[in-house]
Amino acid sequence: MQVKQVAARVLYLCLGEAASFSKDGHDSIRVSREIVMKNLGEIPRTPRKDRLIRERIHDPYKARLKLPEPALCPQCKAVYQQGRWRWGDPPAGASEVLCQACHRINDRYPAGELTLGGGFLNAHKTEILHLARNEEKLESGEHPLDRIMEVEDRGQTVVITTTGIHLPRRIGEAIHRAYEGDLDFHYEEESYTIRVRWNREA
Repeated sequence: MQVKQVAARVLYLCLGEAASFSKDGHDSIRVSREIVMKNLGEIPRTPRKDRLIRERIHDPYKARLKLPEPALCPQCKAVYQQGRWRWGDPPAGASEVLCQACHRINDRYPAGELTLGGGFLNAHKTEILHLARNEEKLESGEHPLDRIMEVEDRGQTVVITTTGIHLPRRIGEAIHRAYEGDLDFHYEEESYTIRVRWNREA
């Protein structure tokens, strides 16, 4: 059976009374436009992929309007140029614009949180936190918006908050590679935050 014939029979099975076959010996099909449109209206349409991506990227601290270029953050001295923040000497005539990392720091509203726990942490806290700081240095060196906001030692646990969602995962994975243990992630799309937890008892 040719491709057109197969397609005709499939369409007939899908549309029922909306389709009929001719009697001229060939598998052709006549379709009622009204019934076809009615049936098509009952088929759920898949949202466009690019629309889904745009809806999921909604950092509330990201500027909604295009920033002036060049721009300089008066707090951390990061430079905005060619569509991104970077470290460097501020160009002449740069406008002052507070970057979103400093905005979060001022508001005390982190995008990421890494919680370290377990008996192993208490015995190796200094080296683990040193590793965390090294990972921050590497990450923020390329991405100024990803920084540690605060390291809070709560005795049995240590909580590290960050300005971005990538740094907690990077630090957690580095600690996991170096010391093993258990590592899990929880990303909250609605609030654009990530929570990472690492734990090792012994």
